[in-house]
Amino acid sequence: MSTSVSAFVERLSAVATVPGRNNFFDYAVPANAQRRHNLEIYLQEMLDRSPKVLLLGEAPGFRGMRITGVPFTNRSMFEGPANSFGLFGPGKGYSLPPEAAGVASEPTATVMWEVLAELNFLPLLWSACPWHTHLAGRPQSNRTPTAAEANLGTAFWQALTELFRIETVVAVGNVAHRSLLRSGVDAPKVRHPAHGGRSGFKRGLEELLLAGGG
Repeated sequence: MSTSVSAFVERLSAVATVPGRNNFFDYAVPANAQRRHNLEIYLQEMLDRSPKVLLLGEAPGFRGMRITGVPFTNRSMFEGPANSFGLFGPGKGYSLPPEAAGVASEPTATVMWEVLAELNFLPLLWSACPWHTHLAGRPQSNRTPTAAEANLGTAFWQALTELFRIETVVAVGNVAHRSLLRSGVDAPKVRHPAHGGRSGFKRGLEELLLAGGG
C-alpha cells in the first residue's frame, strides 16, 4: 500500500466526529477499520489507473459511503461481481462491516457507476465533505453539508488532486460547485445523479468528454 495513500487516510480519520457530522473513519468505532481499509484499497487501485479527472460530489449518504468507506459505492457493489472496470469484485480485499447487513443499497451509487460504464469513463470519485452529515439525533438520515463543513473537506480533495496529478475537477451538484468556487477553482458542473438526475448527469459528462475535459 502506498505510504501517501495511508497517510491521506490517517489524516481523514483524525477529523473529529461531532453532533450532526460522523467521521466513519475515526478510531472510536472498531468497524471503521474496515472502512479505512476499503478506502485504501480503492485509492491504491485508482492510483494504478492514473485518472486525470476528479468527480467531486457533495457528501456520503448513510446507505452508501457511510457504510462502505468508498465514494459512491453501496453494499450490493461489494457483494456482487466486479463492475465493468474491474473494481469492487471478490478477491480485492474489500469487506463490509457488520452494520451493513440489511441496509438498502444507496441508489445514487448504482446510477453513478451505470453511467460511467455506459461512457467507458473512469474518473476518481470523492466528496466536497467526505464525512456523513445528518439531521440532529437521526444518524440514519442525510443532510446537505454546510459551507463550513465543505470548507473543512477542501484540504482533502486538494490533496487528492496532487496525489493523482488530476488535470480536471468536475463538480457533481451545487454544494461541490460552490465549494470549488470558494477555493478559487472555476470548475465545470454537472447535474447530480440523485433524485431523477441520471439523464442530466450523463448528458453533462458527455458534453465534458466531447469538449476534451475527460
